[in-house]
Amino acid sequence: MPTARSPHRLRTLAVSSALAWLAVAAPQAALAADGARHDAFFWLGEINKASTVINTDEGLLERTLAPRVAGGIAKVLADGDKPGGKRPSLVITFEPLMIQAAGQEVTLIHAGRSSQDMLATVRAAMLREEVLGLADQLDKTSATIVKLARQHAGTIVPNYTNGVAAQPNSYGHYLLGIQAGLERDAQRLREAYQRIDRSPMGTTVLNGTGWPLDRQRMAGYLGFSALVDNAYDASQISAVDLPVEVGAIVTSIALHVGGFIEDVMTQYAQPRPWILLQEGGGNTYVSSAMPQKRNPGLVNSTREKASTAITLAMGPVIRAHNLPPGMSDAKDAVTNGQMVQSAVTALQGLDRIMTALVIDRQRALEELDSDWTASQELADELMRKYKLPFRVGHHFASNLVDYAKAHDIRPSAFPYAEARRIYAESVHDYGSTEFPMSEAEFRAALDPVAIVNHRVTSGGPQPAEMERMLKAAELDLARQQAWIQARRGAIDASLARLDRDFDKLLK
Repeated sequence: MPTARSPHRLRTLAVSSALAWLAVAAPQAALAADGARHDAFFWLGEINKASTVINTDEGLLERTLAPRVAGGIAKVLADGDKPGGKRPSLVITFEPLMIQAAGQEVTLIHAGRSSQDMLATVRAAMLREEVLGLADQLDKTSATIVKLARQHAGTIVPNYTNGVAAQPNSYGHYLLGIQAGLERDAQRLREAYQRIDRSPMGTTVLNGTGWPLDRQRMAGYLGFSALVDNAYDASQISAVDLPVEVGAIVTSIALHVGGFIEDVMTQYAQPRPWILLQEGGGNTYVSSAMPQKRNPGLVNSTREKASTAITLAMGPVIRAHNLPPGMSDAKDAVTNGQMVQSAVTALQGLDRIMTALVIDRQRALEELDSDWTASQELADELMRKYKLPFRVGHHFASNLVDYAKAHDIRPSAFPYAEARRIYAESVHDYGSTEFPMSEAEFRAALDPVAIVNHRVTSGGPQPAEMERMLKAAELDLARQQAWIQARRGAIDASLARLDRDFDKLLK
């Protein structure tokens, strides 16, 4: 995971003027608003700052020692923010730097603490930021999909089942189906975040401490909305199962990305696809040997990223299984961060694909007319209007398709007289053999555009339902973005409050 190198918001001993303070504070605040990812060094610093403030107020640290302790922490953080500065990620390597800067007295803030609860808190804070970053990218990619769905609400294309053209549909409706899966992923992220956004600090190793620590205030300073309730759970159980839960969400996102890509790749196997990537701009490349080929490089690389995400998402489960509680194998924040970032890159690739898609509406209609994806409508219409049992009508439609394929006849050119003859042969054991449909009705039943527009199912592709679902999807995206901003804002406000209170100890 990239290391956050932005300066801490705190005013160090070497920074005394208000202008210098603003110069340090502003870049960090801007980064946080944009979704900065902070490293373990940053969060260990925040924990040490919060411990100093709280322990001083609670009388666990003598107030006369507070300036020296705070100053030592400030120096370590400022030195770490310098190019090439030391940024240890472990408590046992961070603490010697504080001792060097402020003397052994600085370890008085370690009352009631352990590397177990400190690192569990660091990992939760880092995973929390990763989840918000993933939620943000998911929202951006979803917005691109919904925008494209609106543009193609009236674009009629084939849909496929079992790899075979099945029925005509609105491409916008198809995209909203893809987006519905991603919206569930967004819901899962919000639900997982509630479980991640809990502070383990103050639980020490297994069962708490004899020191009267204010866990709630610590959680508030670090931007956590709640506490991990059970002290044993804090660093032994939840620290392992939370990355596993996030891995499951990463898997789901990657599967949605991969499923869409497979549909696109199916089109690339055809000599005249109705959907392609716009050439150039890194979307496609010319084969090194075959000059006619335009390989879909962007699709291939995004599929690889989605596969990588699934591979990495299996990691927490594999590392955690068959281990006693508390072992560190599945807890590594950097490795788990890379897992989450793999989903981000897959979504970024999907976003690029959606932006680069070129859909040939006329070619899609040609493909619909080259096959018999509208044949079910014949059986539906005969049952709906003329009370013919569906299976009887289905038998007629199937016989009609067999005849059409044997004689290479498209739906739009099928002779009405042949339809009447085949109907009579197909239903001779069931009532009247007179084909009840007029020629106009027969033609309308085979028109893919009419079929889509005349659907009445709630959630179908007809214009009224498309508009309703588009508005709902757009509202979901707005709510998701507001949720992300609110979570980030809460964390930023908590850390700013900590900085203000810590800064008072430096004076």
